[in-house]
Amino acid sequence: MDRSPSGIVRSIRLAREGRQEALSDLLETHRNYLRLLAASCLRREMQGKADASDVVQKTLLKVHENFRQFRGTTELEWMAWLRRILVRQLADVQKGFQRQRRQVSREQSIESLVDRSSAMLRNMVPASGPSPSQDAQRREAAALVADALAELEPGHRDVVILRNLHELDWNAVGEKTGRSADAARMLWARAMQRVGGLLKEKLS
Repeated sequence: MDRSPSGIVRSIRLAREGRQEALSDLLETHRNYLRLLAASCLRREMQGKADASDVVQKTLLKVHENFRQFRGTTELEWMAWLRRILVRQLADVQKGFQRQRRQVSREQSIESLVDRSSAMLRNMVPASGPSPSQDAQRREAAALVADALAELEPGHRDVVILRNLHELDWNAVGEKTGRSADAARMLWARAMQRVGGLLKEKLS
């Protein structure tokens, strides 16, 4: 699939015309993005009692079933729609653990968390990236970062997620990864250097 902004717009149009392979490509293109958002929210809210991959699979199924309801044409609009469906799936999972909370309140809380995690992914793009005039010619930053993180070794990816998405301090990151705080910080620095290199390739 052509993963350029114009390629994604074309895939959205083809999917709307009934081309199932175009819709499948769109779903696969943003699987990494949804998985990171789901993992971030599940770890914070349900402490690992649910599996992010299962939530993402259910989300993709709902997207496939309800695609005709999508009215956008750009990747930004597509990602916003994906997040709304992900929020509903996360709320359903959380419902089993926090039955005392109202559904509306639960969805609003998760929506804020999902949007915050997406913004934090976006903020990982170096400030020295493309100029505003080039923005329309590149992929949405959060999706690019998610794809870059997916290319890291699991240990490197975990330390970035714990630090940048879960916002844990170095002692907590070290404890969760079986390292000292200093070792966790050094691993994170190497991982972020690798992320920077991958993003540079994707943004060039």
